[in-house]
Amino acid sequence: MASATTRGRFITLEGPDGSGKTTAARHLVEWLRSRGKDALLTGEPGGTPLGDEIRRIVLHHRGVADDLDPRADALLFAAQRAQHVSRLIRPALERGEWVVCARFLDSSLAYQGAGYGIDEDAMRQLQAFATVGLVPDLTILIDVPVEVGLGRKRRGQWNRFEDTEGAAFFEAVRSAYLRLAAGEPERFRVIDGSGTVPEVDEAVQALVEPFLAEAMA
Repeated sequence: MASATTRGRFITLEGPDGSGKTTAARHLVEWLRSRGKDALLTGEPGGTPLGDEIRRIVLHHRGVADDLDPRADALLFAAQRAQHVSRLIRPALERGEWVVCARFLDSSLAYQGAGYGIDEDAMRQLQAFATVGLVPDLTILIDVPVEVGLGRKRRGQWNRFEDTEGAAFFEAVRSAYLRLAAGEPERFRVIDGSGTVPEVDEAVQALVEPFLAEAMA
């Protein structure tokens, strides 16, 4: 096992649809590498062959995903997360790599929990089981108004949630994210994602800089 000084850092980027978290995650990894860090970019659902197959089912397989019971949906997301943590994230951290992940457990609490009304305590227990207790060192919530986020994506780019859910669903998701951030201020940082890509990148880097300085001390 890696010591506390050699273990990598685990950073997640969260946010409603269209917040720009995937682009921000990619740019953050590029920035970390430019600062001499071994950094791994990943995201959910996905990250492993099993995760990629579950992603196809839950986001893009209309014949299956459109009829998913919310509990089945939550379990599928948890299954890919368990595989992701076991096969990719935890091994990379133990090798001393920094892992940047677009979406992680907080997405399930916001979407399947608040969005679909599944009991939050049950959802938290499911996430703890799937991750074996792994929690990000830093979670950056890129917050945007629902109309801004959805307006950034053309209809042909929509996933199952955007195709089937209305504005009220995404408002519930956004509210849940902000509530989660307020409840864990030691882990979460919130930035405004309404600006330009360079502005968001600069804000993300400013939040990660103290972790980088600490690791290099």
